[in-house]
Amino acid sequence: MTDPAASDPSLESALRTHTDYGVEKLEEADLAGDPFTQFTVWLAEAAERGVYEPNAMVLGTIDPDGAPSIRTVLLRGVDERGFAFYTDYTSRKGLALLANPAVAVVFPWYTLHRQVKIFGHAHPVDAADSDDYFAHRPRGAQVAAWSSDQSQPIASRDALEQKVHDAEARFAEVPEVPRPERWGGFRIVPDRVEFWQGRTSRLHDRLLFHRDESTSWRVERLQP
Repeated sequence: MTDPAASDPSLESALRTHTDYGVEKLEEADLAGDPFTQFTVWLAEAAERGVYEPNAMVLGTIDPDGAPSIRTVLLRGVDERGFAFYTDYTSRKGLALLANPAVAVVFPWYTLHRQVKIFGHAHPVDAADSDDYFAHRPRGAQVAAWSSDQSQPIASRDALEQKVHDAEARFAEVPEVPRPERWGGFRIVPDRVEFWQGRTSRLHDRLLFHRDESTSWRVERLQP
């Protein structure tokens, strides 16, 4: 079989690229005492160092039929309870999480040569938390939540925009758009959180927080 890269220099360059990840390191002594504190430190550094949408995370789920699925969502809250994001509960990811709450997440901060990987289970947040978050969304995003049956087919862009127009008309005289019942948050409760720092010669630093049976955290170093 012919290698496509052999006849396409730009493709070959893209496939063969090799970046040395430098000397920035991650030692056990550098870590906070728990993964939530450590994550907030790295998230703040990602924002300060210009990472585009540092709260964007790739979320992996398992569909009700057992098929894996991934997409990018935005982290909207983190504390000792876990990592929260919001979506339509009737979307593909919503239905997947309601059927099988096991999840995997990665924050790919490429320009920093860093990743954070999270493994755990996602559960719906309290309705009051969903109400509070929805109330602080821009009005356009609130209307969009009513307009889109997320993940479902639609005939055209025009049809979608008509649904938006209809929702705008519906709430034209309403000062505060209410939260749709089908829309709300999930909170990921982690079992494992890995902090990954790229190093020279692919000898990366990988430190894993692992929750043990006593609910405390222990740290392991993983080989790159």
